[in-house]
Amino acid sequence: MSVTAAGVFRRTPLERADQRVAWERGDQAFFAAGACHILAFTCRELHPGREIGLTAMTMAGDEHPFHVYATWEAWAFDASGWNLEQEVLTVNAAFENRRIERARITTGLAEFCAAHLHRMPDGYWQNPLPRARAYVRRFTPPWTVTA
Repeated sequence: MSVTAAGVFRRTPLERADQRVAWERGDQAFFAAGACHILAFTCRELHPGREIGLTAMTMAGDEHPFHVYATWEAWAFDASGWNLEQEVLTVNAAFENRRIERARITTGLAEFCAAHLHRMPDGYWQNPLPRARAYVRRFTPPWTVTA
């Protein structure tokens, strides 16, 4: 899977207003826009033996992130799977046609959601954690690929 900008999957007004409609989108759309933070935190949870970081992507000048992804070394994991972090940044900046800033997330999920107006798992139509775990498991982590 190649890198796709999160904004390609931006939720419609109906999807923002109705959690069931948002839930019924395909996995990539659901985890690219609306539940990316859930996916990133889940990726870290499923790889406890790795130093998985979390990064918030913000458009320059904005207060709250529009996309969250997991990192390991030079790699990033989001709804597009594992890709080089620089590719993820480049594709998103090009799509948004704005400078992108990034910040490491050093809080837990609850603190992050409270600070940045993101939903906790209980704010979705159904619990997104099992769906996120299944989605993360679809992708081969870069540390398992032999050269």
